[in-house]
Amino acid sequence: MNLALHGAIEQGMLFAIMALGVYLTFRILNFPDLTVDGSFALGGALAARLIIEGTNPFLATLMAFVAGGVAGIFTGVLHTKGKINGLLAGILTMIALYSINLRIMGKANLPLLREDTLYTFVKDLGVPNLAVGGVVFFTGVALVFLIGILLLKAIIDWFLQTDLGLDIRATGDNSKMIRSFGANTDTTTIIGLGLSNALVAVSGAWVAQYQGFADVGMGIGMIVIGLASVIVGEVLFGSSSIFRATLAVILGSVVYRLVIALALDAGLNPSDMKLITALIVIIALTVPAVAKSVWKRQPFRATKGGRGDA
Repeated sequence: MNLALHGAIEQGMLFAIMALGVYLTFRILNFPDLTVDGSFALGGALAARLIIEGTNPFLATLMAFVAGGVAGIFTGVLHTKGKINGLLAGILTMIALYSINLRIMGKANLPLLREDTLYTFVKDLGVPNLAVGGVVFFTGVALVFLIGILLLKAIIDWFLQTDLGLDIRATGDNSKMIRSFGANTDTTTIIGLGLSNALVAVSGAWVAQYQGFADVGMGIGMIVIGLASVIVGEVLFGSSSIFRATLAVILGSVVYRLVIALALDAGLNPSDMKLITALIVIIALTVPAVAKSVWKRQPFRATKGGRGDA
């Protein structure tokens, strides 16, 4: 594989953290949260600012996690306590975060090229590439990222099986029913949004350190990219269980990045990335529906005996 595809795999794993956050709100809570665009940039901006000021990159990333959680909680409070429509609450927080991110950064762009970051730490580990017959399938950096994302997946899978996790899942499935059992759906919604945006902010912090800079506009369109990863993953790999669904989200993020890399390698202009993303989501949403519709119209159906009935 060429360098572009290796980079796409590495980026896919970093953006998979953001996609897992989107999965928590989009699929688990059934909440259309647009805070993502702001909290992603918040994670990148805060981590970059702290690293430039001499903070350990691990601590800077942890602070990005906390800040993203606060942003998500704010959206949740607006929705549950302020009785603001969920979509509007997310938009309001996203707009507010744009100014906050500018305040944190002090300017529109912060370079990290000469700073010690998590990415430089991973590179310094010297993990060998995974190669077969001289062909590199996974770089050492990608292997470290893979281990990290699988550990995060395991933690999320475990959390969603706990009592609190089950309450959050039930809130998304049927909030009236779970309230009848005495659960506080306001609390579960706020916690779910906080955790989701905390993951998104961590992804933003990682991406900023990976690409070597933080930009105030780096979060634009992240909700669409996150949804693309979730939908593509579910279509290609299924979502019959929590374990399978979170794995599908991770693989969907990698597949999405590979498709983007191949499209750019084929000669498409980088300015067309948003168009490519929209097309990927449209195809992922419409193809299964069209295929199902065509299947229903078939005059013959397979039976247990392997024969067809009219």
